[in-house]
Amino acid sequence: EGISVVGDVVADMREKRYVQEGIGSSYLFRVDHDTIIDATKCGNLARFINHCCTPNCYAKVITIEAQKKIVIYSKQPISINEEITYDYKFPIEENKIPCLCGTENCRGTLN
Repeated sequence: EGISVVGDVVADMREKRYVQEGIGSSYLFRVDHDTIIDATKCGNLARFINHCCTPNCYAKVITIEAQKKIVIYSKQPISINEEITYDYKFPIEENKIPCLCGTENCRGTLN
C-alpha cells in the first residue's frame, strides 16, 4: 500500500484500522474539502514533520499541472540541526489530542 488519495469515509476507516493493527501513528494530510493524502505506510520524510504551536514552517497546497501538491515553506531562517515544524491546524473536536511542542505559546492541544 503506497501513498493514497482518499476521501473522508476511507480516511476515517483507515485511521480506525491503523489503531486496530497497532500502528502508533497515521499520516493523513487534508488537501482540500474532499481529498486526503494517506502516507501512513509509504511516503517521504516530510510525513514525519512534527506539529508546533509556533512553527518555523507552514504547509501549503499548490497545484502544478492540474495536480495538487503539499509544499513546506520556511517562515524564517532554519539553523543546521533545528527541527522543522508546522502547525497541523487540526479541526476543533471534542476528543482532544495533547500538544507536546513545549513552546511558550503552546495551545495545549492539536485540536
